[in-house]
Amino acid sequence: MGNEPNLARLLNETCACQAIDPVLLDQAWSGRLDEALRNGLPASHPHLVSAAPVYVSKRDLLAMLRTVHAVEKISRLPGWQAEAHRPFQDGIFMGYDFHLSPDGPQLIEINTNAGGAFVNLAMAGALSPCCEGMETQKNAIPRAAAQRILAMFREACRQAGGGRLARVVILDEAPERQYLYPEFQLAAHLLRQAGIEAEIAAPGDLSLRGGALVLGAKPVRFIYNRLTDFSLSDPAHASLRDAWVQGRVILSPSPDIHARLADKRKLALFSDPDHLRSIGAPARDIATLARHVPKTVAVRTDNATNLWAGRNELYFKPVAGHAGKAVYRGAKLTARTWDSIVAGDYVAQRAVPPPARTVAVSGQAEPRKFDVRLYAWRTQPLLFAARIYQGQTTNFRTPGGGFAPVLIA
Repeated sequence: MGNEPNLARLLNETCACQAIDPVLLDQAWSGRLDEALRNGLPASHPHLVSAAPVYVSKRDLLAMLRTVHAVEKISRLPGWQAEAHRPFQDGIFMGYDFHLSPDGPQLIEINTNAGGAFVNLAMAGALSPCCEGMETQKNAIPRAAAQRILAMFREACRQAGGGRLARVVILDEAPERQYLYPEFQLAAHLLRQAGIEAEIAAPGDLSLRGGALVLGAKPVRFIYNRLTDFSLSDPAHASLRDAWVQGRVILSPSPDIHARLADKRKLALFSDPDHLRSIGAPARDIATLARHVPKTVAVRTDNATNLWAGRNELYFKPVAGHAGKAVYRGAKLTARTWDSIVAGDYVAQRAVPPPARTVAVSGQAEPRKFDVRLYAWRTQPLLFAARIYQGQTTNFRTPGGGFAPVLIA
């Protein structure tokens, strides 16, 4: 195992292979997406999927699993502070984003309602060998991933007191205009295949009737929440928030889940061994997070001078941000932007450069960046995926980029 990370890095940097067969991918979309969306995908989503696989060593995959396990265990400790409106519940599709580094994988972000799992599940059936020996390498999406996902939905409903899961509403603002709308259709298809009713809706499609949320004529009991208003503080979502607080609807992931894990100020706590010791975290878990969570601190007026001086080694991220929005690389900060960061709610995180992946674009090998996402339910992995991109953040606008399969090298 000693050379595994080096082999994975060598393959990523030198093998500009194509592992996604476009014919097989089109077959994977068939029957899962409506025909209009499927036929329009090549034009509307040219960079949703990358043909290049990302290679990750078994050692790094295991380190990511240990890190997620430590995070989930610590977040359940009585001393882990988070405002809670409902009894403790887990959130479906937690996403843990890592950059691979010479010091091992580094957890740069924790997400609720992490997108892309259903896209990657469909991609798993479209893999074809490219580099010599690839056929012997293991896909990091387990064969049982679809069944694990269905079990997660059912258990989330039972855990929240909803009993047997019979119907799911997939909720987002203007879902048909969301870039990941294909994901919603893929999710609905999988649920329907399992005998679970599934509908895609916007908050405005819901209404209150007799104190209950309804969609059309049917009551809504379980919502797969894709909204990025994580706290439901938008006045337009007041009825939804009230229904959730009062226990009239199960919302997963919920505002409580975001507050417990995905608010970026929590990364400051996960990267603070003294704080973790003070709440009784196990020494092994503290050591794991010390190795795999970059040092993160809240930006305050009393530390602003020091952070500005060391900005070249930092990234600055809004505490409730998503999709890389309003994230700033310290080395490129202007004084005016810095003033807005200090006045806002931001954290400063030690910069961990993204690893490199070489991809083929119009027959030419070109360098790209990537990160690795682990989708999890509680402490259990669902699947691994990668995102290949160019620029500061993942953007699905890069030739050769998009969601990519992870192969264990």
